Amino acid sequence: MSVSYQAVQWNPAKKSYDRRLAIAVALYLVAFVASASMFTALSPLILAMRAFGTGAMALLVLILSIGPLARFTPRMAPLLYNRRHLGVTMFLMALVHALLATVWYHGFGVLDPLASILSSGVPFTGAAQFPFQPLGLAALVILFAMAATSHDFWLRNLSPLVWKALHLGVYLAFTLLVAHVAFGALQDAVWPGYAWITVAAAAWVVGIHIAAGVKERRADLRVRALSADGWIKVGEIDEFEEGRARAAKVGAGRTVAVFRHADGFSALSGVCAHQGGPLAEGRIVDGCVTCPWHGYQYLAANGQSPPPFTERVPTYELRLEGRTLFVHPQAKPPGTPVPPCRTVGAGGQP
Repeated sequence: MSVSYQAVQWNPAKKSYDRRLAIAVALYLVAFVASASMFTALSPLILAMRAFGTGAMALLVLILSIGPLARFTPRMAPLLYNRRHLGVTMFLMALVHALLATVWYHGFGVLDPLASILSSGVPFTGAAQFPFQPLGLAALVILFAMAATSHDFWLRNLSPLVWKALHLGVYLAFTLLVAHVAFGALQDAVWPGYAWITVAAAAWVVGIHIAAGVKERRADLRVRALSADGWIKVGEIDEFEEGRARAAKVGAGRTVAVFRHADGFSALSGVCAHQGGPLAEGRIVDGCVTCPWHGYQYLAANGQSPPPFTERVPTYELRLEGRTLFVHPQAKPPGTPVPPCRTVGAGGQP
């Protein structure tokens, strides 16, 4: 969606983002091959295979880090908005890596390449013979399913619940790829730094998810302490930035996005009706609350998407005591109009 609610494919911002992504990928591949060729005598095909493989793994670590990091800083919003572009690029790099490996190791034998991959590591006699290539193949299948269903067409036809469950497979793919690297490339790696990098990447992904979960858990506990009288403190009105929101926890797993706009303050569900994006990390664009993930928009006063779109999100009542803003934790039905909470001055200004 665009800010004017027209269906778009690649707008100028996305084209600029994709150009920068393509340049970054190209620079990484060139830098990897150039630096590796200075210390090894491997063939260009092997160097290219490793360059695409390590690049895909680095992108996957970045993709898995974006969501948790967005819990800590709104600066991750541009990456959230274009995360699917990163995912498709990562899959294509992994696919090139797999094709090069198949040609080099399985393309000239008596067995069919697929049969050769699936039978690798047989008989199993130790970690060095562990069948790591089927692990990589399984991860590639998962990444293909995610890339092939990344378009909103599949989100609508599979339903958000099924689509989300399918795309949670990225965590299984990451686990398989860590094992693929550990039982594959690391078995004959001369430089111990490769092992440390792999361990650090896995620890980072696990750690940042745990940290984000702890942060959300603490917010849930604060809600229980603040909601004894039925209303939950959001913050002082001077802390709100025009056109942006503050997130307020109103229960376990429930977040409200409280926006300051020209007419005062309004509260909507913190979850976008499109793909569960974080509305509290969005902003008001052209008079509409705009989700940072894919640009879906809602009117702040009623949680309804402007016509002809029909998406709706729940709304919440606000109360102002002095200069402190409170939200009632009971959600209104999606699309219910709620008058903005105004301060003394006109236009929502104190």
